[in-house]
Amino acid sequence: MNRHGPEPANSSAASAVTADITQDAVVIVPGIMGSELYDTVTQRTVWGLSGVSWLLKAWTRPKGLEPLRLTPEELEGETTRIKPTQLMRHSSWTPYLQGFEPYTDLINAVRGCVADPAAVLEFAYDWRLPVAVNGRLLAQAARRHLTAWRLHPAHDAARRNRVDERPARLVFVAHSMGGLVTRAALDSTYDGALADDTRAVLTLGTPFYGAVKATAILNTGRGAPVPLPHRQLQSIAATMPGLHDLLPHYACLIDGKEARRLTPGDVTGIGGNADLARNAVEFQEKQANVRLPGHWAVAGTNQATMQSLTIRDGVVHPHHHGVRRHTSGDFIRDSRGALRFYDVKGDGTVYKESAAVGPAVTPLPLQHGAVASDRIALKAVAEVLRDDEHLGPPQGAPGCGLDVPDLVEVGAAWDITLSGVDSVAGLRCEIADVAGQNPRILKAGWGDGHIKARTTVTAPGLYRVKVRTIDGHAITQLVLASEGGAVREVE
Repeated sequence: MNRHGPEPANSSAASAVTADITQDAVVIVPGIMGSELYDTVTQRTVWGLSGVSWLLKAWTRPKGLEPLRLTPEELEGETTRIKPTQLMRHSSWTPYLQGFEPYTDLINAVRGCVADPAAVLEFAYDWRLPVAVNGRLLAQAARRHLTAWRLHPAHDAARRNRVDERPARLVFVAHSMGGLVTRAALDSTYDGALADDTRAVLTLGTPFYGAVKATAILNTGRGAPVPLPHRQLQSIAATMPGLHDLLPHYACLIDGKEARRLTPGDVTGIGGNADLARNAVEFQEKQANVRLPGHWAVAGTNQATMQSLTIRDGVVHPHHHGVRRHTSGDFIRDSRGALRFYDVKGDGTVYKESAAVGPAVTPLPLQHGAVASDRIALKAVAEVLRDDEHLGPPQGAPGCGLDVPDLVEVGAAWDITLSGVDSVAGLRCEIADVAGQNPRILKAGWGDGHIKARTTVTAPGLYRVKVRTIDGHAITQLVLASEGGAVREVE
């Protein structure tokens, strides 16, 4: 007995609580731009180096990213020049697509749910290549991973602590394009048993129906001068099958009184490649019936997102709204027969209805590049991993929309615009460099019918804008600041 009373008879047993971990094998599949790439010919890393100075040089130096351009040999299938090495460990940035947070938090969250680090496969891939190619490579890698994990000593120990003691199955955790690669891997063409050996697929911001923003990237420079970083991305993207696989394949093109899908001819007219567009359409049609076992989707919401477009004289005009259909399949129209338009928003890159696919969806007010690092999204990952029969990830809350420029000029003032909130009460808006140094609290107020905060930066670099709302949600976006020469429009 002690002074607090008698010891419980089973006190030693009670203190040995078994960790709630899965016996399954997990595969993490990153999104576009989410894998580091190494050039085996020049023996240099061409995408993913640490440090803001590298990022600035890559985007603001003419031909700074020329090694990413696909060669004729690579387009013909000879793809040994570029080697993917690992998932991105550093914050990054791309014109239009904006900021990408590293996958470190996602990796750590997954490792906290498995029996041994050997149960986790980080599948880095060359995101320039067709989704079909990377899907085949993922199917092979996932099969090898599952086989090796089932032979690992920690696997049997983990099985004995689970209710059903079953052998491991696969769980895919995929961000953005990674969800499309995962769906391709589960096509029975590559491995007829892989889908049966998969317990769950969790997708984070995956554009199952494509993204209108991909058309804006291909169309950069048509009809107006643009900053050098944006022009560089367009030049590289025009040769990139992976980017063409992200083109929207729903009725997004407003053509007079109708809406229709893009054709390869449309893609060519806006700056893309007809053959790559045609291949993408054929591949998407084949993927329509591929099943995602135990699919759970996390979809970003509340952010201003391109959802449709018109094309005039070869120039893309994107719109933050789109059409809808009745259950009959007919478009919803007004009393005069004109199309009705709806703004369902999204994550800033992928509109909600493109990502919110499947029997279970969790909506979260997040920007695309942060979907795989958000605290609530990571909790969803953990719940899916730990439970065979789970109640599902927590439901999303309102949060707010965040709109910032992707590229700004040092010394020039720019606006942070919020949407979905009607009061500055409880809002906290701050900016800091990507390392978290020199944070500044920004004053938000009303302007032009929106809540805004105005700011400047004094040095080139990558900056993180963070807004916390009264409901406790935090939303972030990365902004690249450069000297004026890189930001000024060029012909």
